[in-house]
Amino acid sequence: MASAHGPGILLVDKPDGMTSHDIVSRARKALGTRKIGHAGTLDPLATGLLVLGVDAATRLLTYLVGLDKTYEATIRLGAATDSDDSDGEIVWRSDPQVLAAVDTEAIHAHIAALTGRISQVPSTVSAIKVGGRRAYDLARAGEEVVLASREVTVSRFDVLDVRRTDETVDLDVVVDCSSGTYIRALARDLGSALGVGGHLTALRRTRVGPFEIADAVVPEAIATEPLLSSADVAVRVLGGIEVTDAEASALRHGQRLTGAAGRIVGEHAAAIDPAGELIGIIGRRGDDLKSLMNLPTGTPAEGTTEGAAESGGAR
Repeated sequence: MASAHGPGILLVDKPDGMTSHDIVSRARKALGTRKIGHAGTLDPLATGLLVLGVDAATRLLTYLVGLDKTYEATIRLGAATDSDDSDGEIVWRSDPQVLAAVDTEAIHAHIAALTGRISQVPSTVSAIKVGGRRAYDLARAGEEVVLASREVTVSRFDVLDVRRTDETVDLDVVVDCSSGTYIRALARDLGSALGVGGHLTALRRTRVGPFEIADAVVPEAIATEPLLSSADVAVRVLGGIEVTDAEASALRHGQRLTGAAGRIVGEHAAAIDPAGELIGIIGRRGDDLKSLMNLPTGTPAEGTTEGAAESGGAR
């Protein structure tokens, strides 16, 4: 069953106390469709921006999952946990005198070492699959989890505030990073480098690519807020070109636009028909352009809330 809202992208501000799955479930009920996907979940501890695709717009999520992100976080120095965040058990505490000797200059120096292109080992309770099973399932079952390091980019790692007690040092930070970066791992590695242990106590995602938390809706408003249109989202993320009706028909039937590769700037772009509708995502094939993903025709108008009552706007 298609949503009466039509296909589109939904930005939701996940609150504390709800999982990403809870948000998806609520959106399915509120919008009256089972076909809802996401462009990356948030840990239960985290709050902030979730990007959901509704109905045919789920096809766009492939092009959104790799977008860079911004997080606001609190890192606690002075103790390490088995999950690298405050949901886990403390496995080691620093000597208070050693912690007191860690000055701001040392903190900034080690943060600088964690900025740029770095090699990072994800947390053992991450969702990464090992032999077909999630790492967190293996860890909870008491099995040894060994994860390979991965290259990620941390383009910004700034300290906004430092708060000290006899047993802890709390750092409020903001991080701009590539997709796949674990902020918990940054907290763990910073604490390890300083010799005092570290873990995450708060995390909020404020940006995914061009999408900002200020434009997100609270879960209670999902049924009443219009969706972002697939066309607008695709153009913002990939850039776009206008195609004629004849070209739109050709793309939908799997035909190439001969000699048209020079019409797009990057490797991919959104193809927009004369009515402003998204045909699909196109890419270069030599000198030609070829459809990589098409949206189905005949879907309800995007970005509307018509039929919200019929679609079951339960809160």
